[in-house]
Amino acid sequence: MSLAVLTDRLPRRTPSVLPGFGLTFGFTMTYLSLIVLIPLAGVFIRSAGLGWDGFWTLVGEARTISALKLSFGAAFIGASINAVAGLLVTWVLVRYTFPGKRIVDAVIDLPFALPTAVSGLALAALYAPNGWIGSIFAQAGIKIAFTPAGVVVACVFIGLPFVVRTLQPVLADLDADLEEVAATLGATRFQTVRRIIFPALLPPLLTGFALAFARAVGEYGSIIFIAGNLPYKSEIAPLLIIIRLEEFNYAGATAIAAIMLMLSFLVLLVVNLLQAWSRRRTGFAG
Repeated sequence: MSLAVLTDRLPRRTPSVLPGFGLTFGFTMTYLSLIVLIPLAGVFIRSAGLGWDGFWTLVGEARTISALKLSFGAAFIGASINAVAGLLVTWVLVRYTFPGKRIVDAVIDLPFALPTAVSGLALAALYAPNGWIGSIFAQAGIKIAFTPAGVVVACVFIGLPFVVRTLQPVLADLDADLEEVAATLGATRFQTVRRIIFPALLPPLLTGFALAFARAVGEYGSIIFIAGNLPYKSEIAPLLIIIRLEEFNYAGATAIAAIMLMLSFLVLLVVNLLQAWSRRRTGFAG
């Protein structure tokens, strides 16, 4: 059999509508490697030098475990609160018209625009025992600032825009005719929300939750002013990394950073799997 015949029988790649795939793909992988993969790999390589015993000894310290629990626990609680509150805020912004709507819509982006130190100082001043909001809770014997509750408040503050901005375009594009058809078929308002609206919003809601969680886990400037930074009580993991670096304990800092990377990746992987499952279950492509 001749070479020409064999060549004709080989499967041929369908040409892309957009040219330059090889060049753009190479640029993408190079850029991601330089900006993301190589720096993260450096953390794991530095941690690998400790060995398994040394790594788990540093990670297993009581102070480290306490800081990790606070960072991930507060981030999860804050993202969960934002998932509920952000859904309500998005519903109001998309479905209703009211005076000052554009101002309210712009205020949502303030956590994006404000320097983290400014937002941290503002939250600490507001929620301190003598602050405008903190004094109200202080009368009931509740202290927010300089406690783990203050960390949760900061996580809620910085994470809300991620949920709202992820849900807003999806809800705006949702066909209102589906709700009208459901109403004509006798569906109650609750049934319409549960069977038509919520399934369409679940994938972007999970995306917003993941973004808010990821931002809160690694947040530093907005939290340290309101947290109190007491070891074993209100000390977050990013602050502990800074402390270890100031002590020239680079091994301890990289060990904490590595475990944070692994835990964050695990949480985001679970959220992505839930997103894929919800899309397949509801039939929405996202």
